[in-house]
Amino acid sequence: MQPLNIESRLELFVDDHLLDRLSNGATRRLHTPQPKEIALVYDRPWEGNTSGYFTVLRDYNGFRMYYRGSGATYLPDGYFGGGQVTCVAESTDGINWERPKLDLFEVGGHRHNNVILTSDVAGKAVHNLCPFLDPRREVPDEERYKALGGGKADLLALASPDGIHWKQIGDSAVITDGAFDSQNLAFWDTTREEYRAYFRDFREGRDIKTSASADFREWTKPEWLTYTPERVSELYTNQIQPYYRAPHILLGFPTRYVQRPWQPATDYLPHPEYRRMRARISYREGTAVTDGMFMSSRDRQHFHIWEESFLRPGLWSRDGWFYGDNYQSLGLIETASDRDERINELSFFVSEGSNQPTHARLRRHTIRIDGFVSVAAPLRGGEVVTKALQFEGRKLLINYATGAAGSVRVEIQDAEGAAIEGYALDDAEELFGDSLEQPVLWKHGADVGSLEGRPVRLRFVLADADLYSLRFTDPATEPYVPR
Repeated sequence: MQPLNIESRLELFVDDHLLDRLSNGATRRLHTPQPKEIALVYDRPWEGNTSGYFTVLRDYNGFRMYYRGSGATYLPDGYFGGGQVTCVAESTDGINWERPKLDLFEVGGHRHNNVILTSDVAGKAVHNLCPFLDPRREVPDEERYKALGGGKADLLALASPDGIHWKQIGDSAVITDGAFDSQNLAFWDTTREEYRAYFRDFREGRDIKTSASADFREWTKPEWLTYTPERVSELYTNQIQPYYRAPHILLGFPTRYVQRPWQPATDYLPHPEYRRMRARISYREGTAVTDGMFMSSRDRQHFHIWEESFLRPGLWSRDGWFYGDNYQSLGLIETASDRDERINELSFFVSEGSNQPTHARLRRHTIRIDGFVSVAAPLRGGEVVTKALQFEGRKLLINYATGAAGSVRVEIQDAEGAAIEGYALDDAEELFGDSLEQPVLWKHGADVGSLEGRPVRLRFVLADADLYSLRFTDPATEPYVPR
């Protein structure tokens, strides 16, 4: 078998792409994001308790968030929904968010608002406009921002010079094979050099399709995603995106939709009286629950999906464990850690209080950079050996963390698994601590340049440790700088 050529790319352990074997106590571990402060409360007259479908991106002046503003009222005699608008919020640090007063549209008697689209202007596109910045230099200025938007039947292509003023591209829908009343997204895939879209359809419940395009106007016939292991639940939103530090890997943060029957345990969930009223109006409104999942792909269609929750509904006294909560935002952004502002972490945002009598909210969550999945071992130890691979560079950097008594040691082997002189386990310096980019050391130092281009295997011996990612680099390469 040909060795994997990883060149100097960052490689994550979100799948088993690099792994040949795990032994002793070593395993792959899915990590859990940490809830932080409330970023927004949807208490404006043009927003409401069904506001959602959040997209967060870094643009030229900071950070921008797009979302649907909408509200609904549940009463014993029925469900009453209002109109929908597309809103924007802005931030300089990704933590503190403000609604700009754009004065573009009057909504409900208010013009000093953050509304950028109404149904009168964009029709069904306001239901789930999902913008992205097109990174290609040759893109016309008027199409620097792009988005898909639509309703149940089809998706429209839209473009904008500034992310605020939008126009439809062409006269007709661009994708019609799907069920689009969800968050439907697209992006420019720098690895494949094509636009890629992901959206919902129905196949034994809610599931995800993908399509590609060279010009954002003509799209390939949609194809279903495939999964390892087999899909174990319905998937609502998908939140698939290239990981910005390793764009050859796609990460997805889909919403799991579980339609449960009413059973004894349902009465112990938060707000049971309100839940029963919702169930009388629409059964699933009272009994369905949603949470966050995690998956990844390298070929853009087949995904490794974790069966366990990435984001559980959590401990709530009143308005949790309802359908509509725990929808994760599209977009990962780097923000300063509240423990040490010199260290960055990844932030994304999660819906709370959806469809409740009170205002819906959006809470920021954080996770370690590259910290979605690790190969890990307890204190008694474990080993990880990679497949044969080739690399470019003169140093091996790892993103890892240990306990006070923990350690990581690295042996470099030849393709057949024999230790290479000078890089054997006995030559390896013990590493301990917590670092996003720690050079691996042997008795002679960190230089691995003599092995560049040669098929090798990496053997990691771990004790009370997590290994999140690795990359080879040249000493002259710029070190990691928080974005």
